[in-house]
Amino acid sequence: MDPFLHDLWQLVSQPGALRENLAQIVETLGAGLTYAMLGLVVFAETGLVVTPFLPGDSLLFATGAVCATVASVAQQSGTAPTVRIEIMAAVLFAAAVLGDGVNYHIGRAIGPVAFSGRLRWLRREHLERTHAFFEKHGGRAVVIARFVPIVRTFAPFVAGIGAMTYLKFLVYNVLGAALWVGVLLTAGYTLGGLEWVQRHFEKVVIGIVIASVLPIIWEWLKARNIRRATAAGR
Repeated sequence: MDPFLHDLWQLVSQPGALRENLAQIVETLGAGLTYAMLGLVVFAETGLVVTPFLPGDSLLFATGAVCATVASVAQQSGTAPTVRIEIMAAVLFAAAVLGDGVNYHIGRAIGPVAFSGRLRWLRREHLERTHAFFEKHGGRAVVIARFVPIVRTFAPFVAGIGAMTYLKFLVYNVLGAALWVGVLLTAGYTLGGLEWVQRHFEKVVIGIVIASVLPIIWEWLKARNIRRATAAGR
């Protein structure tokens, strides 16, 4: 198998070993292909409705941590770092903006027809959940959704179906991408070098994933309580 495809598969199929796999990718593929691979993953996770399972938040945090490690090793050896955090941030920001933009236009082109039930991997409940999220939060949903797995993938698609004009969507798209990439990449770069984080990196990543899905759990609990209250009032 081609080394690029092999490392890409390792990256997306082993979420518990993100940091180790990323470090190996940097070492074997070099800076250019590393930027390309991570940009591709971020683009696919945000831009294609069939790949909401790809790592997002945890990938950004792990990438920041690996960039910090590379920078530290380079400083000690007096050499230039293989990957630079500022270039990585620019690449991933561009991939996130482009991904949401493509997803928006896909939604505009095919609309709810794709969720008619003929394509089993496109689950209609995901679309309905995201639409409800949009109804509540409006344009802010594009920004908020960046930090919510699954909803992050479907929000631009729903916006494209007819929830928002493209110019308005683009503003929220750029803002959301800047916050999402900036916050998580910086957090990984800043905290990834701490000894406690290095010793418990997998637990930290799991904690990030759990924190990311809390908004979905909160909205589900609120909706359930509303349904129960409505049923009790009948």
